[in-house]
Amino acid sequence: MSEVPDWLHRREHIERRSERKGETEQNILVEWADEAYLDESAVTFDPDYASDTGLSARTIGWSDSAGLLITVITVRDEDGHVWGATAFRANNTDERHYLGS
Repeated sequence: MSEVPDWLHRREHIERRSERKGETEQNILVEWADEAYLDESAVTFDPDYASDTGLSARTIGWSDSAGLLITVITVRDEDGHVWGATAFRANNTDERHYLGS
């Protein structure tokens, strides 16, 4: 992947995650999400295995800047534009997928 998601409408959503989900949740900077999305070792599920609609993709990648494995959820519109929907610290399932176990 060479393009990064467009976070125009969702930047605040990921960067203020702990305000919605609680202090134990990690806020994710857009720069971290982009770095994880572009990780050469990233694992992508398209469609996202957890999607109800099947319209989103899940990319699990490493962000050196954050020192975290991050899950990035994106949606591609009919024009091919990739929109960032959300991003969060990868859960145990996504970590296993990334590590190939």
